Amino acid sequence: MSDTQTRSRAPEPKPWIEAIQAYVPGKSTGADGKPLIKLSANENPLGTSPLALAARAQGPALYPDPDSKALRAKLGELHGIDPALIVMGTGSDELLNLAAQGYAGPGDEVIYVRYGFSVYDIAARRCGATPVVAPDADYGTDVDALLALVTERTRVVFIANPNNPTGSFLPKGEITRLHAGLPADVLLVLDLAYAEYVAAEDDDGAMALAAAHENVLVTRTFSKAYGLAGERIGWATGAPGLVATLNRIRGPFNVPSTGQAMALAALDDTGFIEAARTHNRDERARFVNAIESLGNHGLRAVPSEANFVLVLFEGALTAEAAFDGLAERGYIVRWLPGQGLPQALRFTIGKAHDMDAIVAGLQEMAGGHR
Repeated sequence: MSDTQTRSRAPEPKPWIEAIQAYVPGKSTGADGKPLIKLSANENPLGTSPLALAARAQGPALYPDPDSKALRAKLGELHGIDPALIVMGTGSDELLNLAAQGYAGPGDEVIYVRYGFSVYDIAARRCGATPVVAPDADYGTDVDALLALVTERTRVVFIANPNNPTGSFLPKGEITRLHAGLPADVLLVLDLAYAEYVAAEDDDGAMALAAAHENVLVTRTFSKAYGLAGERIGWATGAPGLVATLNRIRGPFNVPSTGQAMALAALDDTGFIEAARTHNRDERARFVNAIESLGNHGLRAVPSEANFVLVLFEGALTAEAAFDGLAERGYIVRWLPGQGLPQALRFTIGKAHDMDAIVAGLQEMAGGHR
């Protein structure tokens, strides 16, 4: 029998690719297909900066600047970074995947925290590495538990700060301690997708670590506070070697012309960003207070520094029932049984009247009157 006859009849993916559970985005419709008010994807309820919207009229006939030079220069100016130490991505998701691809492979291990961003598991498996999940500390990151899992096979550690989907936050001292406990040849990726929502006095020191060490990569995004989720613009910074590695394997035209122009304009609209921060801080506090008032019904809010709150349903009202009940009332939030959180819902902080409607629905359901 010929070699051709003995081979499979169709191409077969690598086993580590078959093990991936595809990313499931936040939904915008109910089970019946009816459009709902979407509080499931942590999008900015204030929309997009007017300056950014005015900059989006760009001709599509020409390829974009492959190096995003103007945008990197502006980011460098804003954050005090040499633009040569900035690499752009198709959202920060691309950069997270490239970090694993560049530094891990079959036989290696990638560590992330239980209840961490689901892209970390995908990034590890995509390059053939083995994902290792560290135990949490009441839905937050446990530095000691994570360090205890580091072995000679560890190549990459992913930490989101604030964390998604829990909203938990590691202070500067804990981030520093984590980095100090890692071997120098382990890449620490600090995912700061929600950094704009963290108060300036609570800076976790991630950017300074990336500037000072060879093994720290910080990723950022324009998808959240800047309101440019649809344009898919992310960036990362780290040591020259890290940036060079990501530049070798990123897409050659990975940030479109329109996205570059809108991001440049968004960086100038400091008033919009401050309004987004203020709205989020105030509405998040109101929402958390309302959840605390339902504590006798088993609802508990995990402390959050992001633009969402994870609510635990530990009483008679289940997360699934609340999810369905809110959908009946016109709202869709994030239920995450696939991430080991069947007992929780993640609520994006939306407009004030929408948060009021969410609270009223939860109060009605928790009181037993659906």
